Amino acid sequence: MREIVLDTETTGLNPENGDRIVEIGCLELINHIPSGHTLHYYFNPERDIPEETFRVHGLSSDFLVEYPVFAKLADKILDFLGDAILIMHNASFDMKFLNNELRLVGIPQIPISRALDTCAMARRKYPGAHVSLDALCRRFDIDNSNRDYHGALIDANLLASVYLELIGGSQPDLIANLSNKSSNLSTTSNTPELIEKNNVVHRNPRPHIPSGDEITAHNAFLQRIKNPIWTN
Repeated sequence: MREIVLDTETTGLNPENGDRIVEIGCLELINHIPSGHTLHYYFNPERDIPEETFRVHGLSSDFLVEYPVFAKLADKILDFLGDAILIMHNASFDMKFLNNELRLVGIPQIPISRALDTCAMARRKYPGAHVSLDALCRRFDIDNSNRDYHGALIDANLLASVYLELIGGSQPDLIANLSNKSSNLSTTSNTPELIEKNNVVHRNPRPHIPSGDEITAHNAFLQRIKNPIWTN
């Protein structure tokens, strides 16, 4: 199963007001395990970066002006996404911006049905608790000390760890490791593991019959019980 953890950084909160994506970070999961394949781009939004937004992600207009516009990289992004499920924290926000960029390029939009919202998952699992990415990292003891600013690829990596915890912690990783070990054993002969397993010395079980003193003490204890149910 292929999934893509995706995060964006933007110039503001609403694409209908002209806000644009300035950064995208994607991380590939295969059967819930990071494959090591990532995608990360900065974009020139062709507009200013408000001061309050700069304080969130630290990306300035002077920095972004050297990067290509979204349209130049749209095909590469869609190729990476493929038909995978898209895992996002507050999916409606990222999907709104991503589809706006696709609309501006003239590319069909991605249906919201492909998005899996970890924010909604966390609210269902922990009603009434804080479900920001930072709060969930604290809950699951995930190290986010390098998150001085919001960054798309940094946040995608953190979100992948949070997602794994939300669907059952380290169990998928454990299953994958056991599967790999089993596969290696089945295709390799005369391995140390197999030799050790075949040379196990089986011992007879030790007797566990109570001693005479233990039987006497047990009978004395039973005599002190008034109206035991086993005599009725």
